[in-house]
Amino acid sequence: MQLYKMLLSRGYPEAFCDLVTKNLNTDFTASRMIGYLCHYSDLPPEEIADEMLAILSDRNRIMQKKELESNNAEWL
Repeated sequence: MQLYKMLLSRGYPEAFCDLVTKNLNTDFTASRMIGYLCHYSDLPPEEIADEMLAILSDRNRIMQKKELESNNAEWL
């Protein structure tokens, strides 16, 4: 909700805020976006969307790494 409210307060459309927060639906991903937004005062929606995709990509890489580590631990 904090991310949603932050985006709304900066004047982004509700549909855009809803889309971003639905995709960044974990504390980790939302916190990363909030941290990103704190460094800038006025970003175009395209830049926020790009950052959202980068955050999701990072999260997926972390999840894959943890899965591989888990699989490797089973073989030992």
